[in-house]
Amino acid sequence: MSLNIAAIVGRLTATPELKTTQNGISVTSFTVAVDTGFGDKKTTSFINVVAWRGTADFVCKYFEKGSMIAVQGRIQTRNYEDKQGNKRTAFEIVASDVSFCGSKEQSANAAPSLPDANLNELKDKIDVNFSSNSNDFEMIDGDDSLSF
Repeated sequence: MSLNIAAIVGRLTATPELKTTQNGISVTSFTVAVDTGFGDKKTTSFINVVAWRGTADFVCKYFEKGSMIAVQGRIQTRNYEDKQGNKRTAFEIVASDVSFCGSKEQSANAAPSLPDANLNELKDKIDVNFSSNSNDFEMIDGDDSLSF
């Protein structure tokens, strides 16, 4: 059995450009900067991603340099020869799904604040019962017949 799954979240290093193959299939390649570690030991990895068809169209339409992006897909390796004739291997993620993770401005700012309204006004608008009646729950004695 084998498994090849990759998932990353980071920022685009450049605005993706949509290209089309000779057969008319949409494709784009982009790099995602992914921070790892904490505090002074933080490092950044630059991970190459390729997206095809509708995923490529979506990325090029809605994402730009600096956008936070979540990418799911599989790792692919490609062998090639560089300009000096050296054999090289490229590692990249072939995206199967991409998602928004918020804008650069949203990530830089603190959590969004709630509008100025008191709790009763909010309670009336969303029609939720905020009672703190302790009779809403009952204790269950240990039952050995439960499977967990």
